[in-house]
Amino acid sequence: MNLLLIVLVSLLSCAAQLCQKQAALMASGGRRMALWVALSLLLLGAAMLLWLLVLRSVPVSQAYPMLSLNFVLVAAAARLIWREAYTLQQWLGTLLIVAGVALMGSQL
Repeated sequence: MNLLLIVLVSLLSCAAQLCQKQAALMASGGRRMALWVALSLLLLGAAMLLWLLVLRSVPVSQAYPMLSLNFVLVAAAARLIWREAYTLQQWLGTLLIVAGVALMGSQL
């Protein structure tokens, strides 16, 4: 259950980061930009509340490194949504992060 909550926190945080990127892309700002920022804040708030639940039962030394999954999720989503470039070095770094998260997750 703890691992599921950590993954959910990571997904919510990732979605919030993507909303912030979308807000930043709004050239004119205004109402649409404000909606993306508001959605980002809502997602970050939900992630924080779930994170507090995680911290009740998982030592922070185990739980926090699991949030490295955010790097993988945001990079993959940026590649898919905005067609951002992804170099071989970035792919290798991503694989190392995934390996580290897998090692940490096996302890939960």
